[in-house]
Amino acid sequence: MSAGAGRTLRTVRAYGVAVAFLLVAVLVSTVVGAAGLDPWATVAALLDRLPLVHLSSGLSPLDRAVLFDIRLPRIVLGALVGGLLAVSGAGYQGVFRNALVDSGLLGASAGAGLGATVAIVYLGGTGQAAVPVAAFVGSLAGVAVAYLAGASGGPGTATLLLAGLAVGMFLTAVQTYLLQRSSQDLQQVYSWLLGSLADAGWHQVLVVLPYAAVSTAVVLLHGRHLDVLAVGDEEARSLGLRPGWIRLAVVAACALAAATAVAVSGLIGFVGIIVPHAVRRLAGTSYRVVLPLSLLVGAGFLVLADTLARTVIAPAELPIGVVTALIGSPVFVWILRTTRTVRT
Repeated sequence: MSAGAGRTLRTVRAYGVAVAFLLVAVLVSTVVGAAGLDPWATVAALLDRLPLVHLSSGLSPLDRAVLFDIRLPRIVLGALVGGLLAVSGAGYQGVFRNALVDSGLLGASAGAGLGATVAIVYLGGTGQAAVPVAAFVGSLAGVAVAYLAGASGGPGTATLLLAGLAVGMFLTAVQTYLLQRSSQDLQQVYSWLLGSLADAGWHQVLVVLPYAAVSTAVVLLHGRHLDVLAVGDEEARSLGLRPGWIRLAVVAACALAAATAVAVSGLIGFVGIIVPHAVRRLAGTSYRVVLPLSLLVGAGFLVLADTLARTVIAPAELPIGVVTALIGSPVFVWILRTTRTVRT
């Protein structure tokens, strides 16, 4: 078998694994919970919603309400959030040529946290409804400030990363100051910071979809360009590409994707690091493959993480950020050790 045929087979196999992983995650999440649903009846009810398919599921009206009005919107929103976080993390890693970068850099998470804190602390009872918008605006503003600060320091990704760290630390300091002055809001703010999909509904899904579609499309369309940038800026220029504009477009799209996810779910860490890394192990390093696969695997991963969050201490719920941190922390340490071993 030739090398090209081998890569094609590996890619096809990776897509098969990713799609199967997402479907299994969705099925597990639909049937597991306080109101246990029959797996076959659930599958029949879902297939019955497809065009030209007519199946009798046997689910009671109450079970159908649980499936279509409670669990399914939460699963769809979780899949969108996980996919956005993973594809934005992979995009950032392509831009900065560093597998340890994710959407938490460049002030995105810190800006979202500060925006949500301002809404909760200063808008009182009306602040809860404004939290997603404030987080969205704060996340984009954090990235914009970091990018402008990094660009003024000269070319190179290291300058941009350092600017992102500095802006993130500054925004976190402001957030801490606000919380110290409003200690009565600490619990509400920290609940949001740890992430949750408990309030998911079809309305949120419809709000997220346009931003998710635009940001994801831009990132995916730049997969080939990121592969060229991985070789070097000079090689990219020799092929007629403009590295600066490509980086700006990908960073802006990744920031929009991360801000969209954070606005509806709170801060959920590690998805943007561990999912692209797992995908590279599965399918290689080409961003034309890593980006779409990260979207699929990230969606499945967060659906499973949310299933654990709502069932492991039922009837109470764990913040989903706790689940991803418990899984992601040891994996992140392993990635660090692996990277170090390779370099030495």
